[in-house]
Amino acid sequence: MGKFLALFNGAAGELDKAELTEQEQTEFIQAWASWAQANEKALIDPGAPLYAKKLVTVQGVEDFTDTLTGYTIVAADSHDEAVQIFAEHPHLGLFAGNSIAVIECPAPPAD
Repeated sequence: MGKFLALFNGAAGELDKAELTEQEQTEFIQAWASWAQANEKALIDPGAPLYAKKLVTVQGVEDFTDTLTGYTIVAADSHDEAVQIFAEHPHLGLFAGNSIAVIECPAPPAD
């Protein structure tokens, strides 16, 4: 069983997000909860939104922004199976251009 990190990329700007009605927001949250319930056996970490971000370099630390809006970690028998877990995720339909990157997280090499 492998572990896979899903990174949610949001294509919406602040104006687009502001235009979501309360009803649309509620429906999205309910759809996300339904997706999580349907996939609960695969969820290692249901994840969370990604808000304040800091970039650490040898030059120091700075705030930054990007399109990453959240993450989830799942277990699956293969990368293709992990991708299929996210194929019907409600994030994909919230805004045109939204995407989910599914990244394999192999176990560290044994000593």
